[in-house]
Amino acid sequence: MRLPPNETSSNAAARAFLSARAGIALGTNLGDRLANLKRAREQISRLRMVHSPILASSIYETDPVDCEPEAPRFLNAVMEVTCESDAAELLQCLRQIEAAAGRPLRHERNASRTLDLDLLYCGDVNVATADLELPHPRMHLRRFVLEPLGEIRPDLILPNCRQNVAAL
Repeated sequence: MRLPPNETSSNAAARAFLSARAGIALGTNLGDRLANLKRAREQISRLRMVHSPILASSIYETDPVDCEPEAPRFLNAVMEVTCESDAAELLQCLRQIEAAAGRPLRHERNASRTLDLDLLYCGDVNVATADLELPHPRMHLRRFVLEPLGEIRPDLILPNCRQNVAAL
């Protein structure tokens, strides 16, 4: 593959066109949490690059992990969609949805938020850039991701894991 100047293979992989199943984690612990998640699900479903089938987990209430003291509890869910675009474009759309929900573009890591959308995987794409790391490097350690993901994709084997989601 020939890359444009200043292009790395990781950047090219993030932009490679694909039609693949993409996993998205949704979380919120500020404002009307239920409305935040429902609105985000609808907005994701209406993205021009998202197509059926769309799988959506139940909504789970979870304790905050590595957040500021006294942080409110989170509502979390996971969606899996068919995505007909590159991972970088999908991530950009997810960030726009977060911004529309009131999340600042620049924010502290693990701070309370009106909406957090994490791209977990996008087909078998492996990417490591400043903006995007796929598959998500910590998803297998996060119960608030594994439980809802296990509901919709229990047989999914996560990268770098020997067990499926249900076994984790």
